[in-house]
Amino acid sequence: MQSVLDSYDRKILALLQEDASLSSAQIAEQVGLSQSPCWRRIQRMKEEGIIRGQVTLLDRKKIGLNTQIFAEVKLNAHGRSNFTEFTEAIRGFPEVLECYVLMGAVDFLLRIVTADIEAYERFFFEKLSMVPGIQEVNSIVALSEIKSTTSLPV
Repeated sequence: MQSVLDSYDRKILALLQEDASLSSAQIAEQVGLSQSPCWRRIQRMKEEGIIRGQVTLLDRKKIGLNTQIFAEVKLNAHGRSNFTEFTEAIRGFPEVLECYVLMGAVDFLLRIVTADIEAYERFFFEKLSMVPGIQEVNSIVALSEIKSTTSLPV
């Protein structure tokens, strides 16, 4: 069920997406509310699952994860019947940041980060290709990043 968000909620969410370390007092001041109602709104949005968590975002290149790969995965017929087995395996790979189920020519799209192409090759042969049910993997190397954001357009 989709929650009803008013303009204050949307402003609060926009601020939190940019800087989750802001206090409720700082947020309240910027959106034009007093601190208590602002804090209650934030708590409500957490309870409703609108705010799923607060994290620290890292610059992957500054920590040595220089290569980003998009892998299109197609399962064989037997693999599709073991969807749960595949998804659990993928969830266990820290190199896979995102995994989407697709409709079309391929079954999944993975976003993978590694230190370099050689590290991806090891990941591919030692982990990904060992997952039962995979028929085909097409790997696409991202050369550069034009836009990357975690902020939703609220």
